Amino acid sequence: MKKELHVGMSSTLITIVTDESIRKFSEISGDINPVHLDDAYAEKTIFKKRIAPGLQVASYISAVLANQLPGYGTIYLEQNIRFLKPVYIGDKIETKITIIEVLKSDKFRLKTEQFNDLGEKVIDGEAVVKYLGE
Repeated sequence: MKKELHVGMSSTLITIVTDESIRKFSEISGDINPVHLDDAYAEKTIFKKRIAPGLQVASYISAVLANQLPGYGTIYLEQNIRFLKPVYIGDKIETKITIIEVLKSDKFRLKTEQFNDLGEKVIDGEAVVKYLGE
């Protein structure tokens, strides 16, 4: 039985970005940009220290979609993303998903937002998903 989903429902997930998670993501994705992996290189950039790959941080959105809201059986149809601020090793990222529109009984438009420890928005976007049910 599918759970009832409606506009305004939201869910959050807290994730801490670590050196290990960055290295694993880089290995899996093939993104070996030295700004993610090399302290000496990163010190010479505008960031002054290593940053997490943007798509690593954005991938936490998928975790919320699949595991919380809408939940098991959620399939991505669209995602737009705006990267607003860098994410550093040790940052605690809050991923918040909110249903903003019911397109069909099984299709939803979602606000996808991510915030750092200071409450600053680091990623903003919207997704469209199909919910196949639990």
